[in-house]
Amino acid sequence: MDFSAISGDGQIMEYVGLALALVGSGLIAGFLAGMFGIGGGAVLVPVLYQFLTVLGVDESVRMHISVATSLGIIVPTSMRSFMAHKKRGAADLELLKSWLIPLPLGVIGASLLAAYVSGDALKGIFAVIVLVLGTRMLLDKPHWRLGSDIPGSPIRPICGLAIGFFSTLMGIGGGVMNNTFMTLYGRSIHQAVATSSGTGLMISIPGTIGLIWAGWGAENLPPFSAGYVNLLGVALIIPVTTFAAPFGVKIAHALPRRKMEIFFGCFLLVVALRFLLSLNGY
Repeated sequence: MDFSAISGDGQIMEYVGLALALVGSGLIAGFLAGMFGIGGGAVLVPVLYQFLTVLGVDESVRMHISVATSLGIIVPTSMRSFMAHKKRGAADLELLKSWLIPLPLGVIGASLLAAYVSGDALKGIFAVIVLVLGTRMLLDKPHWRLGSDIPGSPIRPICGLAIGFFSTLMGIGGGVMNNTFMTLYGRSIHQAVATSSGTGLMISIPGTIGLIWAGWGAENLPPFSAGYVNLLGVALIIPVTTFAAPFGVKIAHALPRRKMEIFFGCFLLVVALRFLLSLNGY
């Protein structure tokens, strides 16, 4: 990137404004991490993508950097959110233990693939999955269940593998997928949210390492990048996301189940629309 044009009061104020916008997005992402157990990635990825667009980062790596940096930011956010939920005894620790192998295996597969996938392909994956999940949350009916409890092998490990794989390619902590998986098998949205903060840890840590490796030596990366992970973005956003996460947890345990699902579904549809429009050049 060429920073030679960044000079004068006008340019300085513009970049100060962008930095403040990142801090604001971090507050929102941290709050949503606690409220929905999503790790904030569904907010961070589109915000980071726009930030990199304004900075002129090459389009060939823009989405990769957004996804990878989001995962790096999710690590401490998910950790604090999970500990807060765990204190309340809300997380399904047995499910998390059964996914100690399948989830990371999915993350490793996605990391190996990431270097060969185009930015538009990553945006398409992000938009389609979020659109389906958001629609499902809004249209949910009591009879929309696949079973009365979470199944064992082979369905459980296969679903864990898929959640780890697609979440890594989307730059999210797996909350949107795990929430859907658990509620389809009769678990409450509150328990699903609490458990999802745990999947965020299991996906974001190996995912961050994997995408550093996948992007190591790649061309057109901006300054302060370790592979596809931009360390400057991580440093700016992590403090505010970790601060805001516990406030979301309090809201999550105060809202009725159906209101949680409606808020969550609307949020996902807005995110999906943003990326679908970007695919068409808007």
